Amino acid sequence: MNLQASHYSVGIPLTFTAPTKRISHVIRAKAEPTDKSVEIMRKFSEQYARRSGTYFCVDKGVTSVVIKGLADHKDSLGAPLCPCRHYDDKAAEAGQGFWNCPCVPMRERKECHCMLFLTPDNDFAGQDQTITIEEIKESTSKM
Repeated sequence: MNLQASHYSVGIPLTFTAPTKRISHVIRAKAEPTDKSVEIMRKFSEQYARRSGTYFCVDKGVTSVVIKGLADHKDSLGAPLCPCRHYDDKAAEAGQGFWNCPCVPMRERKECHCMLFLTPDNDFAGQDQTITIEEIKESTSKM
């Protein structure tokens, strides 16, 4: 059996500079949607539920959070972009309109990802197609 040794040389620089690390910070301010936008989205939600034959969730907290999310997007983006999805570019998505409420899946198949508009056969569907501004404020006051 023959054994051979190999020799490799590795050059090591005399000075080493660590690559600069890019640090990014994201600061999110908690902003509440305007009362006007919340009221607009509340009225829209009630009207659309009646028109589409759908109902709000039995847990009004779900309905309240979604309405406030829509109102927030209406204020910040100019359109009621679905608040229950992740977007790489919210402004572009709002401009495209596919996910603006009522979104295309809701209009075409009555499928609401947010559980705002539920068909009567849905286990989470309540009996209501109305919600008061007081219910919205009470449900979201501790958020």
